[in-house]
Amino acid sequence: MDFFDQLGRTIVLREPPKRIVCLVPSITEFLVTVGLEKNIVGITKFCIHPSHIKQKSLVVGGTKNIRIEKIKELNPDLIIANKEENTKEDIHKISEYFPVWITNVTDFDSAIDMMRGLGSILDCFPQSNELCEKLIKEFSILENTFKDRKSSVLYLIWKKPFMSIGSDTFIHSMLLKAGFDSVTKHLTRYPVVDENVSPNLVFLSSEPYPFKEKDVKEIQNVYPNSKLLFVDGEMFSWYGSRMLLFPSYIQQLKFGNSI
Repeated sequence: MDFFDQLGRTIVLREPPKRIVCLVPSITEFLVTVGLEKNIVGITKFCIHPSHIKQKSLVVGGTKNIRIEKIKELNPDLIIANKEENTKEDIHKISEYFPVWITNVTDFDSAIDMMRGLGSILDCFPQSNELCEKLIKEFSILENTFKDRKSSVLYLIWKKPFMSIGSDTFIHSMLLKAGFDSVTKHLTRYPVVDENVSPNLVFLSSEPYPFKEKDVKEIQNVYPNSKLLFVDGEMFSWYGSRMLLFPSYIQQLKFGNSI
């Protein structure tokens, strides 16, 4: 059968894949959630959820430096990759040997499309669709809860230089769903931050740069009128089944910090 990935590429499969190499940490977790743990034969070193997954699957490198020879040894039926997390060079090389389904998740809707698409190609659409329907319902409630309580926020992902997120990122979409107004919404990708902005809140993400207490004084000096909060980067950037935890996380974040 012919399938189309999120870049519009055609993937030809004779039967549902039984041996999967997943190069996207958040999607590895999703595959386990929908009952495909036994099919996952290869993962990256950043695939840390669920915690036991590295005992069950071979680590084939990082997201940016996959070990192609290791993947060849696994002889997968399908490789799942991501446009942003994996390199074009790696994907081009491995596509010479195995079918690669490339995801391109930039917002809530494309995350839902990704999960439903994988549900079809992996023959687990009922489980995947049930998860998606639950997410749509829970996120609708979340949006309605905070639609009139918008705070301006600067979401920091890096320092030296300070970097944030643009409107074409999944993180930005999650901020909108949670009732936050990003001060970098007019920008794209991962811009260097204008230090002249004065948001109500500055979110210090746990990834990719792991902000710590030692960073607070420096950042507070730059944004003296903003409230600084440490946030779990996985909650804002992991598309897949981890999104199920997001609504309750936001409730705790907002009410626990009076924002």
